[in-house]
Amino acid sequence: MNTIPLPQLDDLRLFCGVARHSSFAMAARTLGVSKALISKRIGLLEAALQVRLFHRTTRSVTLTPQGELALSWARRIAEDVDLLGEALSQERAAPAGLLRLCSSTGFGSRHLAPALSALAQAHPQMQIELELLDRPVDLIEEGFQLDLRLGHVHEGHVTARRVARNRRVLCASPAYLARHGIPHTLDELPGHRCIPIRERDQDFARWDLVGPEGAASVRVSGPLSANHGGVVRQWALDGHGIILRSTWDVQDDLAAGRLVQLLPAYHQPADVWAVCPSRLSASARVRVCVEFLQDWFSRAGLGP
Repeated sequence: MNTIPLPQLDDLRLFCGVARHSSFAMAARTLGVSKALISKRIGLLEAALQVRLFHRTTRSVTLTPQGELALSWARRIAEDVDLLGEALSQERAAPAGLLRLCSSTGFGSRHLAPALSALAQAHPQMQIELELLDRPVDLIEEGFQLDLRLGHVHEGHVTARRVARNRRVLCASPAYLARHGIPHTLDELPGHRCIPIRERDQDFARWDLVGPEGAASVRVSGPLSANHGGVVRQWALDGHGIILRSTWDVQDDLAAGRLVQLLPAYHQPADVWAVCPSRLSASARVRVCVEFLQDWFSRAGLGP
């Protein structure tokens, strides 16, 4: 009697890598194997599953409908095996394996990257892969184990732990205020040149704040906007308008007088949260990473 070969775990991991990069060549470089090996193993996996997983052309690799279904299962199987190993390991304090994280470009490059550098030194047996994305992220569909984000966590089926406290404040340069005046109420902001930042799925033209009477919103506009916090901060320093930025990013400018805080009774909550799929909340890699980041940001003195 002929038997159908079972899919191999390593082949499922290779399949996830190709799907993540939409490229055999990129997956091969990332995983440190040859493109020919990956092509061969994907062929064997397709034979085992008796489906075609990818549409292949000379320029692109995309999942077939059967491939999309297989990917959701492959990710879950690989994660379950990793969790099993962690649950049985006697070395829970020193987890090994791949940890895929994502964050926004500004926070990720300026604050998260140095922290992850220290994490890699403390736990060299872990593989850390960080992607900076200024768009909404589906953790499960995209195979991320952690999303480090600022602000509120709205979606279900996730576990969120606060990594650090933070807030955003309104500020502008003395040069701008000398030319355009100082706003004394929120109602005056729409009449000013404001520099909004486009981050993920936020309505960048609306600033949601908390003040003496609770929540308040104001719609703003101006000739400049960007999707990078460093750019917005520099434009404010150059005198182009009012910004709403994290205290982490402007506290030195405020202390030095390069920027002036406006309407200090108002702020926008922007705590840093580590968000993961609920089923991965028991992962030793996730736990160690979150606890390390909490300690890192606390010792760094970052926050309001």
